[in-house]
Formats: sequence, structure tokens, C-alpha cells
Amino acid sequence: MVYVALLRGINVGGKNKIGMKHLKETFLRLGLESVVTYINSGNVVFVDSHQTKDVLEKKLRQEISLEYDLDIPVLIRSLNDFESLIETLPEDWKNDDTMKCDVLFLESGLDEVTVMEKLTVKPGIDTALPATGAIIWSVDRKNVTRSSLTKIVGMDLYKKMTVRNVNTTRKLYEIMKSI
Repeated sequence: MVYVALLRGINVGGKNKIGMKHLKETFLRLGLESVVTYINSGNVVFVDSHQTKDVLEKKLRQEISLEYDLDIPVLIRSLNDFESLIETLPEDWKNDDTMKCDVLFLESGLDEVTVMEKLTVKPGIDTALPATGAIIWSVDRKNVTRSSLTKIVGMDLYKKMTVRNVNTTRKLYEIMKSI
């Protein structure tokens, strides 16, 4: 099964530094195959046919804690999970100079419908769509300062998610399909 590991909060603002080369070596040492990292923000695509997502999340979090002395949440998504996400994601949503679009990946155990109920989505400013294990959020660049998206950072809920822009999300999907 093809998976992606999304590590939360590494290499952000000079904190929680982990080199992608070393991270790849960690995954290989754990017996994971076809390991590919993408950009410096903790995205690792790999193949494993023996373990469940829950087991992989726990094992990787524990290994990262032991090896790098960092308690980093690790969210695992399968290729099937990403296919479902991409089907929900409108094709014209992008992350560029006209639109900001992010995918909020939720930790295991969080239900996207329940999470949506806790978020404030400003009509005419924000658009948010629930997807399997994620929330897809879009706002026109001219309205970013008026968006409720920035308020999520102050919520306890924020600690139970990791965010990737839609361009990164689509690229990870392409990498996953190519393996």
C-alpha cells in the first residue's frame, strides 16, 4: 500500500529541525520501501504492505522521538485517502497570487463533519469543504486578512491537524500515484 506521512510542525521558523535525507534514512531503516521526501516540511511518501495506518503513525512518532528527540505528530494517509480528497477538491482551487487554498489534515479519530461544526466559515469570504480526514479551505488572497482561517491557529483543535497548501497536496498525490 502506498502511503504519505505528514509530520506536523517540523522545519518551521527554525524549530524542530529534521533533514529530509536523515528522515528518509529513518523510514528505510524501519523497513519502509520506495521512500520519497517532498520539500522540507515533513512529507514522506512510502510503501508498506504489512502495517495499518495506526501502527505506522505510532511507530514513526516513537522513532522520531527517539532519534531526533522531538515529539512530532505523524499523520498517515493512503493513496485511497488521497484519491477521495482529490475528488472532493475543486479543480479550480489553487494556491497562487489570487487564491489561498489549504488542506487541513486531521489526526486520526477526528471527524471532519464535527470539526466543520467547530469552525467559523465567514460567508462571502471563506469556503470550506469537508473531505475524508481533512478540511479543504479556500479564500481569495484579497480577503486573507478577513478570513477565519487565521483564527484556527489559536484553537486547541489546531494542535490536532497539520496543514499543507493545495499545490503541495496535489504534488504528493502525483508522487503517490507514480510509485
